[in-house]
Amino acid sequence: MFATINSLKIHYEISGKKEGTAPWVTLSHSLASSMAMWRPQLEMLEKSFCVLRYDTRGHGGTQTTESPYSLEQLANDIHGLLLHLKIQKTHWIGLSLGGMIGQSLAIHHPHCLDKVVIANSNSQVPPAGVVMWNERAESAKQSGMQPLVAPTLARWFTDPFHKSHPQVLNEIGDIIASTNPTGYAGCCAAISKMNNIEGLKKLSHPALILVGLEDMATPVAMSQIIHENWQGSILKTISHAAHLSNIEQPSAFNELVETFLKNA
Repeated sequence: MFATINSLKIHYEISGKKEGTAPWVTLSHSLASSMAMWRPQLEMLEKSFCVLRYDTRGHGGTQTTESPYSLEQLANDIHGLLLHLKIQKTHWIGLSLGGMIGQSLAIHHPHCLDKVVIANSNSQVPPAGVVMWNERAESAKQSGMQPLVAPTLARWFTDPFHKSHPQVLNEIGDIIASTNPTGYAGCCAAISKMNNIEGLKKLSHPALILVGLEDMATPVAMSQIIHENWQGSILKTISHAAHLSNIEQPSAFNELVETFLKNA
């Protein structure tokens, strides 16, 4: 399905419980991915929730606009979609970039969120990180996404997973390679300017912070900072998982998320 929000054509899908019979949960994917990354969570979530998945600006089936983007802009995109769909309040599950968008949404549009899951994410980028993100954006614009596939997969999954799940790696690699370079670069620019620390200190939403113990892209220390600045949040780690913990260890990820969302 598609909706045009503030001149942006957004691709989204709704599944699970019939609207009005269960709470909403919204899923926000990582950089260089799409809503397809949430397949391991759908069966669990669709039993109890109205599930909204969408593709971030410049990714999947959502329109690409000229870069750079900002996290507030990306948060406004989904806020506009929620208003369009008349979703007054939703739980949020965001991984990596999706977690950053979730933070921005909570900061700038707090009343639209209920419980929030921030997985394998970050809240601030130091000067060295700005240089790194600018380099990745420039690489995508100059050479396309293919050169970024192998190093991205190396960061996203542990060595044992690489060896035991080659088909999954091929599928994720295809999604990375098919990401629009302009959309990727635009989101790199948004990440490079991120500093949510002061905003996090003002939040009171129930929050679950998840991170894979072997995550090289957003190490445990980054999730610890989010946890320390988000009042009342819970920090949980997932063993034998790197960056895409929802794919590498879906059972552990799903159990933690389900328990958090269903507990009063």
